[in-house]
Amino acid sequence: MKGRSDGVISIGEFSKICGVSTKTLRYYSEIGLIHPEEINEENGYRYYSIKQLKKMLFINRLKSYQLSLEEIKTLVMMEEHEQEEKLYGVLRQKKRELQERMKAYDFTVKQINHDLLHIKKGVSIMSYLDDIPIKLVETKQQTILTRRQLLTGEDYKEGYHHFFQTLYEKIAKEQYTLLGKPMTIYHSAEYDPLGNDTEFAIPIKESVKKTRDFPGGLCAKSVLKGAYNELSAIYANLLEWVKKEGYELVDSPYEIYITDPNQEQHTEDWLTEVYFPIKKK
Repeated sequence: MKGRSDGVISIGEFSKICGVSTKTLRYYSEIGLIHPEEINEENGYRYYSIKQLKKMLFINRLKSYQLSLEEIKTLVMMEEHEQEEKLYGVLRQKKRELQERMKAYDFTVKQINHDLLHIKKGVSIMSYLDDIPIKLVETKQQTILTRRQLLTGEDYKEGYHHFFQTLYEKIAKEQYTLLGKPMTIYHSAEYDPLGNDTEFAIPIKESVKKTRDFPGGLCAKSVLKGAYNELSAIYANLLEWVKKEGYELVDSPYEIYITDPNQEQHTEDWLTEVYFPIKKK
């Protein structure tokens, strides 16, 4: 290795060893992630110390775990004893995120394989919409304990867990009588990326603060067996059916979650009922 006798090496050599371009190294210096040990005032050449190789490899490792540069910078700037504790928590969270992503990818691969089989057989990959059963049902009025919130698309996953948990904790604390499965009512007339009017609800016997009467009536009902990202197909099918059969929507659509995702890990076994309150035109 060609290097200076005082333990520093050129940016090019440092770049080659660490597998990071010189352009990236200059950017890292700009944002304060890792600075050159020396910069020659006459020609602007940058030099890094041998000791900085370990720091750069640490940065590369964290980057491979898909941490943001801002997260990495925070960790790099910490004292070693603080860094270990913080790093443990950050990596645990990142592990959970990656596991969730892997589940999603696994589901997508299964779905692609399913569609490939259909294409081989000359069947449309959207033909499953024709096989989703829809029926008319009369629902009964019930009392629901609710929490209504504006949520963005990114908030929904955490929102479902948080708000339902809050409602269940209140039911347990106040010893209310549970009468049904959790449900979500969607009040927004259209999708808004800034926030959608969403009501989380659980049926109970008692009429108390933060409860309301949820009206019964005629509904078009369909059931999804599978992951929640398939719900859009159920909604599309219901909407088409309602219009085709001469009905119109008279209230907000809602979902009832028959399966608790915390108790059933296999998404293909999740059951979700979808209701469209309707009347004849």
